[in-house]
Amino acid sequence: MRRALIRRLARNGGFVAALIFAAVAIGAAGYHWFDNLPWLDAVLNAAMILTGMGPVNPISTPEAKLFATAYALFSGVFFLTMVAVLLAPAVHHFLTRFHLELDEEEKGRGPTPLRKRKT
Repeated sequence: MRRALIRRLARNGGFVAALIFAAVAIGAAGYHWFDNLPWLDAVLNAAMILTGMGPVNPISTPEAKLFATAYALFSGVFFLTMVAVLLAPAVHHFLTRFHLELDEEEKGRGPTPLRKRKT
């Protein structure tokens, strides 16, 4: 059971790492092309926006401002989604164990009788 949890966490971690790399690459390309930033500064801006810190360099062109707006909105949703993907195996493991313990308790007691309602 624990091996399966670790395997799922590692799989989801690799998946999230690949998606983060892709999101930073998209952001860096946008900042490089729309705001004419050097690649290193573009990557820094993309990483800072993706983590919710805000841009490092001032945004100068209207196209870059539109891109930064869209990328910031994308980053907010992306961050929450990646946290959910990372936590999903742990939450699933917890809920599965909790449910199994309830089943074991119910097996010892037998079926619970239905109560009649007073009308």
